Amino acid sequence: MTESWVVIFTSTRTSQDADGYRAMAAQMEALAHAQPGFISMQSVRGDDGVGITVCYWDSEQSIAAWKSNVDHAAAQQHGKSTWYSDYSVTIAKVERQYGNSSPKNTKNESQHYL
Repeated sequence: MTESWVVIFTSTRTSQDADGYRAMAAQMEALAHAQPGFISMQSVRGDDGVGITVCYWDSEQSIAAWKSNVDHAAAQQHGKSTWYSDYSVTIAKVERQYGNSSPKNTKNESQHYL
């Protein structure tokens, strides 16, 4: 297995600006796919507004570059002020991964269960 890192973003959505949120989420997904080091992304959100996005990267440096991206930073600020009542971010090195649906090393893979 090639070294990889994972960012786990867990959030609770507010009811504010649902259309703006969907548009920004699509923009951020496209932007993430274009970043060096991006591997894959999966997202899910329940009817209660709780969601989780798991994004795989090839290095901590790629994650740091994504976090400092100007457009991503603007989306984060808007999320904190408008779209999320609660959120957390976990970053971890992937030590082992197995199963039928392991992420592939491709910039075109994205799964949504929203």
